[in-house]
Amino acid sequence: MSRILVVQHSDLCSPGRLGRVLGSRGHILEIVRPDRGGAAALPADLREISGVISLGGPQNVTDGLAWMPAERSLLAEAHKAGLPVVGICLGHQMIAAALGGEVRAMGRPEVGFHPVDLAGPGRDDPVFGGVPWSSMQFCSHGQEVAKAPPGAAVLASSQACSVQAYRVGQRTYGFQYHFEWTREMIQATSEHEGSLLSCCGLRVTDIDEQCATHYARFAEVSERLCSSLAMLVFAG
Repeated sequence: MSRILVVQHSDLCSPGRLGRVLGSRGHILEIVRPDRGGAAALPADLREISGVISLGGPQNVTDGLAWMPAERSLLAEAHKAGLPVVGICLGHQMIAAALGGEVRAMGRPEVGFHPVDLAGPGRDDPVFGGVPWSSMQFCSHGQEVAKAPPGAAVLASSQACSVQAYRVGQRTYGFQYHFEWTREMIQATSEHEGSLLSCCGLRVTDIDEQCATHYARFAEVSERLCSSLAMLVFAG
């Protein structure tokens, strides 16, 4: 059984659906919390670790928190070693920064369900097998990857965010949108992060209405993506 290191940055941003799918396939998830324990919460090396997942959180890459350089170094080391590396939202941005990309604040946050379109490389990537070329995905971010890392393939984009997903090499993936979130996670985060909602002129009731319209299909598509990541990226 493989041991996957999961870097979690908030109580609200657990591995969610992705964690459940990986666990059902026999992977062991080891969760660490640098937001609580600082850089000391991160392992000193990657021995006995077969993959790394960096999750979302309320922090920004540009905050310059003390533990962030250590996490970026760990992500860069894992990528260099050829391990599977997956970043979501903040994690997506952390990987980009670690590998030479650029992260910046958006003029307006992207919150709620938005259409995300696969680019040519995304349409050809087996990880997106069974994923529609355009699908509604849940977003909750005020920063973005302005420039993907050198050599990266941009896999998906939205109207507000040109780098919604990228791949660097064969086994490093970043996703700006929260395909791992369950409806309960969407609800809890929306209730907690009122400032992002208000910046977009949204209320929690608006997110509830969006979920009523889009969540069932979103969950189906997200399940496919999680299964593909488990089978193709974290396999072996």
